[in-house]
Amino acid sequence: MGADRWLRPGREWFAERPGCLSSKGPITVEDSMTEVFDRITVDPKQCGGRPCIRGMRIRVVDVLDLLASGLAAHQVIEELPDLELADIEAALRFASRRMNHPILAA
Repeated sequence: MGADRWLRPGREWFAERPGCLSSKGPITVEDSMTEVFDRITVDPKQCGGRPCIRGMRIRVVDVLDLLASGLAAHQVIEELPDLELADIEAALRFASRRMNHPILAA
């Protein structure tokens, strides 16, 4: 599954867990991921189409790797001064929602 498929608007995605509904019914990508999409961009001509932060050449995976290596959010911002705290939060939300899907075993 490519990033462009996951980011395609109009598909129904549910709030925090697959199968969950809001009081208004299924939540669309535009409703549930607006705050993430404001900060996470995917351009096939930039960084091999990998998700980046606000159109910069800072990949989401770079931010996640720094956090996984033990850096705190403020240390990541010191390393990458173009980032804001909201960018780091969006990267974490993006990764969390990207991994939150059912896997069917055959």
